Amino acid sequence: MTETTTRTAPDSGTEVTLPVHTDLLRLATAGSVDDGKSTLVGRLLHDTKSVLADQLDAVHQASADRGLATPDLSLLVDGLRAEREQGITIDVAYRYFATPKRSFVLADTPGHVQYTRNTVTGASTAQLAVLLVDARNGVVEQTRRHAAVLALLGVPRLVLAVNKIDMVDFDEATFTRIAEEFSAHAEALGYAGDEVVTIPVSALLGDNVVERSDNTPWYSGPSLLEHLESVPVAPDPHDAPFRMPVQYVIRPRTAEHPDYRGYAGTIGAGVVSPGDEVVVLPAGLRTKVTKVDTADGELEQAAAGHSVTLLLDNDVDISRGDLIAAADTAPAPTDELDATVCWLAEKALNPGQKVLVKHGTRTVQAMVTELSARFDEQQLSSVAAPDSLRLNEIGRVQLRTSEPLPVDDYAESRRNGAFLVIDPSDGTTLAAGMVGDPLAPFAQ
Repeated sequence: MTETTTRTAPDSGTEVTLPVHTDLLRLATAGSVDDGKSTLVGRLLHDTKSVLADQLDAVHQASADRGLATPDLSLLVDGLRAEREQGITIDVAYRYFATPKRSFVLADTPGHVQYTRNTVTGASTAQLAVLLVDARNGVVEQTRRHAAVLALLGVPRLVLAVNKIDMVDFDEATFTRIAEEFSAHAEALGYAGDEVVTIPVSALLGDNVVERSDNTPWYSGPSLLEHLESVPVAPDPHDAPFRMPVQYVIRPRTAEHPDYRGYAGTIGAGVVSPGDEVVVLPAGLRTKVTKVDTADGELEQAAAGHSVTLLLDNDVDISRGDLIAAADTAPAPTDELDATVCWLAEKALNPGQKVLVKHGTRTVQAMVTELSARFDEQQLSSVAAPDSLRLNEIGRVQLRTSEPLPVDDYAESRRNGAFLVIDPSDGTTLAAGMVGDPLAPFAQ
């Protein structure tokens, strides 16, 4: 019998029983409005038998109430009332599903320009992104914008799903033209040829989604699911330097644990074991790990993504917001950040603006000292010294923080090289930031 595990979807609270796999793929969808992302995700869930009977009955009933002859599979994903009423995705919808070959965590992200910020959220941890285009429209402005955001976030592999291929009578020439145009754009963004795959699909009818379609005899590649099941995706790099932001200091002070002092957090990168020498940043205090504790008992080793409590061999001064890092590869704390940001707010970013920077579990005051460049994701070029950054624009900025932060370059550590820019007046997120210049190879 196959071993199973139960997981709870973060957005819906639905519990799903999945086979246990060591092979897990985190993927995200992206694309323009009405390109069919939610329908494609719904088709994947439906055709892989990952939908509960009551969910499917509800979709059939809602579709019938709308006068539809066939079930609207997008309703399996669009959970918010506003999404169902407008027929567009607004929030990021996470779904878990599995096949005998692999388990998947899928983030269905919005396509509307207004919700590009949600696309950044959904794609920030993805190992692969499925970017949809409508076969009737081809590569459009939002396609290029999403591709640039995915490249900026370091998503290592892309699938271009040319959807609604049935609406162009399964025309090979249309598919080839779109594939060649996008491949050239992706290559300019730094993707190698084998990192981008283009597949003709019909999310509505199911062509090339789970099973290969007889309607595209000219296409010899895999179906979308076949590709997702077999694509080689590197796991979280266990050889990366160890990093763990401290979320909470645990001191029970009970009769059973009178002297227990543990430092809880989620490992952002690398591995840790008892005996490892670490440094606490930004103070720079060195110590050793004596125990890696969890709610289920001690571990001999823990890796990126594990939530653990570390016990150290001496009582150093540690609090929430500190970073515990491998002693021999620790980043040097700095109060000057040279970074790239994707601006996510309606109001513009201007030099001299005061903001908050959230890095790991630490939030500090900061000032924008310079806007050095704005990246044109349509032309793949840079505009030097812009006056401001506006909604969905990507740019290079310099920030001076009130306290030093132990950051890595984003190219070396996606977790410890990322930060958020926050409005100090109301706490809203203004930008997603990456230390360094991830777009340097092509933003000339």
